[in-house]
Amino acid sequence: MWVAEPRSGSTLEVNGLARKAQHFGSPCFSPFSLLYTMRRVVRQSKFRHVFGQAVKNDQCYDDIRVSRVTWDSSFCAVNPRFVAIIIEASGGGAFLVLPLHKTGRIDKSYPTVCGHTGPVLDIDWCPHNDQVIASGSEDCTVMVWQIPENGLTLSLTEPVVILEGHSKRVGIVAWHPTARNVLLSAGCDNAIIIWNVGTGEALINLDDMHSDMIYNVSWNRNGSLICTASKDKKVRVIDPRKQEIIAEKEKAHEGARPMRAIFLADGNVFTTGFSRMSERQLALWNPKTMEEPIALHEMDTSNGVLLPFYDPDTSIIYLCGKGDSSIRYFEITDESPYVHYLNTFSSKEPQRGMGYMPKRGLDVNKCEIARFFKLHERKCEPIIMTVPRKSDLFQDDLYPDTAGPEAALEAEEWFEGRNADPILISLKHGYIPGKNRDLKVVKKNILDSKPTANKKCDLISVPKKTADMAGVQNEAKLDEILKEIKSIKDTICNQDERISKLEQQMAKIAA
Repeated sequence: MWVAEPRSGSTLEVNGLARKAQHFGSPCFSPFSLLYTMRRVVRQSKFRHVFGQAVKNDQCYDDIRVSRVTWDSSFCAVNPRFVAIIIEASGGGAFLVLPLHKTGRIDKSYPTVCGHTGPVLDIDWCPHNDQVIASGSEDCTVMVWQIPENGLTLSLTEPVVILEGHSKRVGIVAWHPTARNVLLSAGCDNAIIIWNVGTGEALINLDDMHSDMIYNVSWNRNGSLICTASKDKKVRVIDPRKQEIIAEKEKAHEGARPMRAIFLADGNVFTTGFSRMSERQLALWNPKTMEEPIALHEMDTSNGVLLPFYDPDTSIIYLCGKGDSSIRYFEITDESPYVHYLNTFSSKEPQRGMGYMPKRGLDVNKCEIARFFKLHERKCEPIIMTVPRKSDLFQDDLYPDTAGPEAALEAEEWFEGRNADPILISLKHGYIPGKNRDLKVVKKNILDSKPTANKKCDLISVPKKTADMAGVQNEAKLDEILKEIKSIKDTICNQDERISKLEQQMAKIAA
């Protein structure tokens, strides 16, 4: 009997991605050799058997009129307290904010956040305060809102602060991952503005770096860099404080459909886009050498934009296509082919948008590693991703310390040039939102520049400088109104004199 000797050379397709495998050159081989070969082919990973499951109907949020606006954002934002959903609204823009436990049918009269005069395009929860949310709209403004601890009882029309600086609609808002009260916005004016929300000021304006519409913006792990994907088919890595482009790749994906680019924890950039033949692609890039991708894979020929959601703790990327009825997930490693396909969650209904729960909002007792909030046409359906484990003990390998709600830097420190990684917390005993983070709209607190040292609550503050500026603006407006009133009065006096003269002429003629 021949003893089979492994010989390298052939390539097998395993789970849709190329794997190097051993090829047997002899006419016969033993079962032990085959077992050895299979072990070499199938990659070992604790996430290989992750499965998704939609919750029961009574745990969904029903009768929600999800926005129909033609914009490729996720339309949903989630944190451990609330789920926010952009909805259809007459006479302006609005979004719902629901406590997570308020499942079932949502009454049509349920209060909304409705201060925008145009449709809302994007929303994002503050990572350092679960009651603060930012929204960007077609009305060219960014608004920052403070949600009561137990949710809305009346519709909210007055934001804590309005950020005005864009000349066209604002389609992207993204909070800084480690610095308190630092918010990024990007609009269809091809400009990126970074705001200090605590003062209401635009401190960085990147208005000359993009020649075409910006599709998305992503912060890196410590918030020192951003990466962008735009309509000119370029992916850029930008240092916003130095206001310079660090790296750039032309035609990262050659197709005309929208791209997405996000930073990974190791500093690499992950992109999704379309090939010249309209096939959906995913790619991995090293910003230091962007001539060629580390990995490039083609997926299918659907035309929905792929929205990537990244978990830095497990290095898993979830891809949700707009209009798709599936979620594909991949593991990123240092081994070729670097982007490893894991599995696909499939359902019957297409998704209009998707929300992604931060790690601290998951149920660690059930080995839940991700939770999505899938938007249908009239409802929001949570989907839970689980690693099957028999033990009821805390799984340290699934839940390394994760980013907590405490900011590592103040806004002023970051604008001065400091960087800091996220402050990590353990999930061993679950995450319990702290009571000292309660936010209430109190004008005297809004006028504080920042919270006092002995309080950990993250006050969104609008200090006296902004109030003074507002006072100056009001005085200028008042002067304009008074001038206009005087002008109208002068006109009326002139007209009275004219009428009087005409009447005298008529009297003479009649006589």
